[in-house]
Order: sequence, then C-alpha cells, then structure tokens
Amino acid sequence: MTGTDRAYAAHRPLMPNVSLGISPINWINNDMNDLGDNYSVDAVLADMRDMGFVGTEWCRKFPTEAHLLRPLLDTYGITLAGAWKTVQFSTGIDFEQELQDFRQYALFLKEMGSDYVVVCDGGGSLHWDSAGPRREVVPYDDTAWSRLAEGLNQAGQYANELGMKLAYHPHVGTNVEHPEAIARLLAATDAEVVSIVYDTGHIYAGGGDPLRILERHAHRIACVHLKDVREDALSRFRERGWTFIEAVRDGLFTVPGDGCIDFRPILELLSERNYQGWMMIEAEQDPQQAEPRTYAEKAMQYLQSCMQTMR
Repeated sequence: MTGTDRAYAAHRPLMPNVSLGISPINWINNDMNDLGDNYSVDAVLADMRDMGFVGTEWCRKFPTEAHLLRPLLDTYGITLAGAWKTVQFSTGIDFEQELQDFRQYALFLKEMGSDYVVVCDGGGSLHWDSAGPRREVVPYDDTAWSRLAEGLNQAGQYANELGMKLAYHPHVGTNVEHPEAIARLLAATDAEVVSIVYDTGHIYAGGGDPLRILERHAHRIACVHLKDVREDALSRFRERGWTFIEAVRDGLFTVPGDGCIDFRPILELLSERNYQGWMMIEAEQDPQQAEPRTYAEKAMQYLQSCMQTMR
C-alpha cells in the first residue's frame, strides 16, 4: 500500500457521519513519561497527517493554551476532538474546586472547537487517586457513588451549555471498570448530559463483552476508542495481580486487528445504531516495541476489511 493509498484509506470514513482520528498515546504515553518521550509533537502530527487522520486527542507534549495549540494543529490539518480530564468527585475533597477546574478545562476545549471532554474519576483508583498510587482499587461506598453522580451531572450540564459532551471513560484500575459499574454509573446520571467513551479495549480487559455493552448502552455513547487486547497479556495481568501500568508495559493493549477482539460485529452494530461522531484508533503500548505508524496502518487495513465484508 502506497503512502497515497494509506492516506485515502484513513480519510475515507468507515461509515457515514463518522470522523476517524488517532490518539497520540500511540506515540507518547501520558502516564509513563519514558514511553515515547523521544517523539516530538511535530513528528507525531506529521505522521497523523501523512496517514490521513483528521482528528486526535490531547497529549502531555501539546501546548496547554488554545492560542498556541490551535495554529499548531491547523498546520497539520488535525482537529482536537477531545481531551482527558481526571476528576475526584467521588472523594468529596474540594468538590467545588474540582467542578471549577473542570469548567476551566471545558472552556479550553470549547476554544479548541472540541466535541467532547473525556472524564474519569480517580477516587480509589490504582494511580489517579489524590492519596497516591496503590495495588488494589478501593471500592466506592454509596456516598461516593452519589458524589460522583452529582459531580458528573453538574459538569455535564456545563459541557452541554458549551455545546460539548461529557464522555465518562470506564477504565481498568478504577471503580468504573466492570459492566455492573458502567450500568450503575449510567443509571445514576442524567442521560441528557452524561455519556460514555466506548473503549473496546478497556471494556474487554475490565471483564466485559464490548458487543454486549454496545447493545445495552449505544444511546449513551459520545465517542469511540478502537482498541484491542492481547489475550496472553490479559491472562498474565489477572494471574499475577499486576497494576494497570504494569499490564500496559507488558503489552496488554494493541490496535484493532492485532488482538483477540472481533471488531466486525461491533462496527456492524455501530452502523445499525447510526453512530455519529469520532472514532479514535488507540493503543497504549511501548512505541519501541510497536512502531506507531506500522501499527496504525495495520489497524486501518483491518478495519477497512471488516467494513468491506459487511457491505
């Protein structure tokens, strides 16, 4: 496949009204600074542009001011679709300050023309809790669940007023990881202002069936992260009691087509449910072990082959 062919493949939407992007975490990890630290922002954005991707999410090497980031992305024809924001709503600590911090970040994304804010609560999690990292998740009690729902509803209402969606990210190593927790969070929050990130990899690694979750919660999805899982690494993760960070370093996640998830029925159902919005190819892995462009191209070839067999 030539460079022109690869760019065309990425520009060509997988389905109507879907924009295809790729996360910079394929190159530069946000939680482990040694993974991908050799990549410059310009090198990453040039790769994205050359492969034909039109959107991305925020990474730790991007400027934090819109007046600096917007012209940088414009140079490469890339849109900032959304960005991650860790909150501590469940803890109740500095609750109003947490909301204010969220509002400030949402204003930044509004200025960037983003469509969504990715949110994950760090309370009790392995490495995002304000108390510091730990080996096991500390479960929410009913009060923590109530605080989380209240914070998300208020934050979601503010995002909605700015014309964006709050997209909660179920995530390995947090309290909202398993299918039961996803269902509880969605039942406790306002469907008008709180949605979720449909991350196939985290759902699978968290003990869920991505297709079943999609069937049940398709109406609450704000954005899609297309991520695969290596079954052997998942087995080691569970058997050895590793943390999320340790599992990522061991190669838990990869791009679609390189792991154990069958994306064809997932894409079929997204199409049937008329999903509209962003799809992001994402793989949290060591770029020295998995060269980002090579794996992105592998993902595009696989996803396009899935779509061709559907037609």
